[in-house]
Amino acid sequence: MRKSFDEVLKYTEYAMKTISQKSMTDEEKEVFIKETRHNFNTHINPGFLEYRKSAGADDMAMEWMANGDTFTDLHGNTYIDCLGGFGAFNCGHRHPKVVETVANQLAKQPLSSAELIDANRSLLARILADVTPGDLQYTFFTSSGTESVECALKMATLATGRHYYVAFKGDFHGKTHGALSLTSKEHFRGPFLPLLQGTRFAPFGDLDYLTKMLDTLEFIGELPAAIVYEPIQGEGGVNIPPDEWIPGIRKLCDQYGIMMVADEVQAGMGRTGYLFATDYSNVAPDILCLGKSISGSVVPLSACVCSEKAFKGMFPDPLLHSTTTGGNPLATSAGIAAFNVILSEDLCGRAKKSGAIFMEGLEKLHQKYPKLLTTYRGRGLMIAMEFCDGDKGYEVVYEAFNKKLLLSGSLINAKTIRIEPPLNITEEHVRRALVILDESMAIVYEKHFK
Repeated sequence: MRKSFDEVLKYTEYAMKTISQKSMTDEEKEVFIKETRHNFNTHINPGFLEYRKSAGADDMAMEWMANGDTFTDLHGNTYIDCLGGFGAFNCGHRHPKVVETVANQLAKQPLSSAELIDANRSLLARILADVTPGDLQYTFFTSSGTESVECALKMATLATGRHYYVAFKGDFHGKTHGALSLTSKEHFRGPFLPLLQGTRFAPFGDLDYLTKMLDTLEFIGELPAAIVYEPIQGEGGVNIPPDEWIPGIRKLCDQYGIMMVADEVQAGMGRTGYLFATDYSNVAPDILCLGKSISGSVVPLSACVCSEKAFKGMFPDPLLHSTTTGGNPLATSAGIAAFNVILSEDLCGRAKKSGAIFMEGLEKLHQKYPKLLTTYRGRGLMIAMEFCDGDKGYEVVYEAFNKKLLLSGSLINAKTIRIEPPLNITEEHVRRALVILDESMAIVYEKHFK
């Protein structure tokens, strides 16, 4: 119900005061928690507080401050972050170099007019052209991963004149209309069908199936504009394809004049131990979708990086696809600093090293609790633990959170719990996380298997 502007003004002052506070008294905390619960139930979504399965015994666990590879809740409890914002915190929380760069830009101009020349966009676009594989050259900046996928679909259609797409079972590409058309799980697709027509799905990693599918599509005159793939499926449960699969996609795209689109929104920016996950296969796509941690883990940013062949349809009319706030000066300044941090601190190398420690530890846990932890897999710090069933996996997550370790599952494979900490996680916290996992699995194992 609409209130008077005076009442709203007073509430904004309360909210701004809360934001400015570094700490609260116990009484203030109690009031703030009650207020937040009311707002979520009344103005966000009453199902959200019930849905959260990762928060242990504290159903109102509230992030308050964060630093490096940890965050602190409203009550002052510090947690090791092994979720990393679903891959958004590759540079860690509040990396000082990124924060300083963003603050410097904030002091000058937070948002641009979107009419004149914005230099920061050009600086980051050049960096992307210099670090991405192959002949990727032009970048369209957006604000979220799903927007970068939407952009990729339009670029592929402009480049080929075709209106069909191929994706894979287990894929997750976003939840806006076009990206959702490529997302494979019926739970997310069903309520919004029909989506983009002519989207086909193939089994992930099955090159023979894909080859036969394209042969058939050529015969019937419905070749796709793009094949969109994740080099490693994130929400599908950190699924790693056979080594020959991505090079095989490249060969088929060249054969049929299809745009090869790598969705690295989650797997990119050093997460797998390579700057881009496709680098593992030594293959260059025609379009590369980036998001999440390209922002330096500070300001939302995403990017659709294209070869000239994929992007030239935009040359005659640069406003054929546009965004008002995507690639704004604050976001692109953060992106510039993100590459500086990743390269200067060798976060790719650190991801490989920490990932190896996790994998060694998970092998021991698999041997110790074989009926519970049935398998594990990963590359770099993109790791999944697969449990005997989803409920028991989340019991482990629940116990781990009570021991100050944050984990969570994936949106398409209910049995998998992911490990995706900041790439600069300390070795001490890696080993502490493994101890907590051991203790948490012991509780669940004793409950169900003894």
